[in-house]
Amino acid sequence: MRTVTGPTDHVVVVGAGLGGLSAALRLAGAGRRVTVLERMSHPGGRAGLLELDGYRFDTGPTVLTMPSLIGDALACVDEDIDDWLDLRPLDPAYRAFFPDGSRLDVIADVERMTEQVRALCGDADAAGYRKFAAYAERMFRLERNDFIDRNLDSPLSLVTPALAKLVALGGFRRLAPVVASYVRDPRLRRVLSFQSLYAGVTPDQALAIYASIPYLDSVAGVSFPVGGMHAVPRALAGAAVKHGVEVHYETEVTAIEKRGSRAVAGVTRDGRRIAADVVVVNADLPIAWDLLGLPRRRMHWSPSCVLLLAGADARWSQVAHHNLHFGRSWRSTMREIRRGELSGDPSLLVSVPTVTDPDLAPAGRTSLAAVALVPNLGTPIDWRVVGPRYRDELVARLEAFGYVDLDARIDVERVVTPADWADQGHAVGTPFSAAHVFGQTGPFRPGNLVGDNVVLAGCGTRPGIGVPMVLLSGRLAAERIVGATG
Repeated sequence: MRTVTGPTDHVVVVGAGLGGLSAALRLAGAGRRVTVLERMSHPGGRAGLLELDGYRFDTGPTVLTMPSLIGDALACVDEDIDDWLDLRPLDPAYRAFFPDGSRLDVIADVERMTEQVRALCGDADAAGYRKFAAYAERMFRLERNDFIDRNLDSPLSLVTPALAKLVALGGFRRLAPVVASYVRDPRLRRVLSFQSLYAGVTPDQALAIYASIPYLDSVAGVSFPVGGMHAVPRALAGAAVKHGVEVHYETEVTAIEKRGSRAVAGVTRDGRRIAADVVVVNADLPIAWDLLGLPRRRMHWSPSCVLLLAGADARWSQVAHHNLHFGRSWRSTMREIRRGELSGDPSLLVSVPTVTDPDLAPAGRTSLAAVALVPNLGTPIDWRVVGPRYRDELVARLEAFGYVDLDARIDVERVVTPADWADQGHAVGTPFSAAHVFGQTGPFRPGNLVGDNVVLAGCGTRPGIGVPMVLLSGRLAAERIVGATG
């Protein structure tokens, strides 16, 4: 594994997102002096917080898997995750609603889930589900050490005994047909493959190695931190400060000063110069390239989404914490996403965190976050014009899905469109960064070591998109500086 060259005593981390904070904790634990510079007034990056009239909304990811990675980062400074976060396992992890009126609770217990599948889909698919769960777990365990939680210096880094096993498992086939080889019911196929959309690719596009994602949330399980997902970066930042990391908020870095191929300082908007031996950049790829004075690369960017955050004077008894509402036209919707078109029949992920943590809303009220996949700004959709109409269509669709009288009962709301994501600095208006197509996966994804002493962290670099991957990106960034930590 290649590491940075020269001294590493003082590390400047640009951005207090999950990747930057994960790196900062590991570096502090390794005895480095660490300074974090964050342009916002709070930590979190994409995992932000919006407070409106007594409602508290997560503005980024809502699904938390592999919380052990949070504990691992905190353990680097001898802190215990239980002292910083109150994590609640979600049961069910999801509740899936289908257009025929049926529903399926996705439970992170293979025995109980098998019985759920048997009741909905029959004996054959119950047996098929068990086999798929075992397959997805094998896939994840093969990938983790050799391909995910590892710095890859070149495609040759992939040549390990595990690679042959991945090939033998069909890891480089497409996910949708692999899932279909285990289960026949189209409802169950959707539940076991929709997760690839988190990685910016449809199930028909995704490699079967991404069966690891349904393993993580449908088999290993989903948790929720009391206080919302924003509690995670708050905890990481709090532990970092406790152990000597300097965190400066409302401090935007506008350039990284370099001498040759070596970074020597971060320069802030107000003209300050913070000298550094090493710089970790936890920013969206185009911003990182701009800071470093590098040309922007052509990338295959993920689709975007419209996010509706709503606080309502209502309760809906049928919903769980996370709800999947599938439209009738799953296949055509996937084709529309690939073509960059607005779907006429979108499926929705609706998170209702007040099911688990009622304190996120005023007494007796409900907060929800509804996500609909839409094209990124690579398509000619004027979201300043389309946005209000799409909001109305989204609310009407939610009402049709069972959120009765939602529009009339909304107290507060915020709608985030691709145009808004772009205003926040996300490339082509997508919060999901570079898609995990084959040419942007593993060693083909933008590397995290730039020049002599700059390291990238976050979802644009390796290993990729999603809270677990971003936390791991911080670990991999730190290892480029201090060496492998085991």
